[in-house]
Amino acid sequence: MNACEAPALTPAPQVTEDLPWIEDAGKVAPSDARALSRLFLQRLNVLEEGTPEYQYARNTLIEMNLSLVAFAARRFRNRGSGDMEDVIQVGTVGLIKAIDRFDLTREVEFTSFAIPYIVGEIKRFFRDTTWAVHVPRRLQELRLDLARSKEALVVELGRTPTVKELAAHLNLTEEEVIDGLVAANGYVAGSIDTPGGDDEADDGPKYADTMGDVDPALDLFEDLHALGPLLQRLDDRERTIIEMRFGREMTQAEIGSELNLSQMHISRLLTRTLTKLRTGLLPA
Repeated sequence: MNACEAPALTPAPQVTEDLPWIEDAGKVAPSDARALSRLFLQRLNVLEEGTPEYQYARNTLIEMNLSLVAFAARRFRNRGSGDMEDVIQVGTVGLIKAIDRFDLTREVEFTSFAIPYIVGEIKRFFRDTTWAVHVPRRLQELRLDLARSKEALVVELGRTPTVKELAAHLNLTEEEVIDGLVAANGYVAGSIDTPGGDDEADDGPKYADTMGDVDPALDLFEDLHALGPLLQRLDDRERTIIEMRFGREMTQAEIGSELNLSQMHISRLLTRTLTKLRTGLLPA
């Protein structure tokens, strides 16, 4: 099969007569996945949860739309916390939530509905991941106790306390204190101004020099991808006004003059249309 061709669809063997059998859903082209996703979501809505038919429909939906997760994950590739495999995993959780919560009656494209869920899960992952390495919770809590004890002993002794003194103050063994001090090193990631190569000279290359930046085109693509289906549902006049205002950057007075309408009327139409678009973008 040519690499550019969509995978062949044949009736599902012993699954459900209403759905095509997709041997490798991950190879379905995004353009085909959009139409197929709607078909599978329609069936998922009426199938009994836990049945083989339900599991096939749900699992196929997940695999067909993993490209959405990969697309969203690329926005976070330079965050520096966790690897991309972790990001893909939490993004997939967002995709699954979107599949389980999608409402066909809202007439919103599934891709437009799913992206906010996927991005939300990834953002939550980065917000909750503050440690540079995985550290057991008991050691995370010990780090705080050590910090408080060190401050108190510095005031009392007039100098930095030793491991033995910290152990006595916390009623711990010296080995436990050492474990806590080592674990504390996992809380602070290295500075981006740290030399990035073997040359440690001050004027040498830094890690910051190798870091990429967020591509603003990704946000623009996501916004346009989500708005596309909503714009198609506007009437001709609404689409024309949106195109004149934001595509041709015309003023409301210029639009009114060309359409033979008052500026106030154009303002009301524009406000109503933008409200309709914003409402359509909101998750359920």
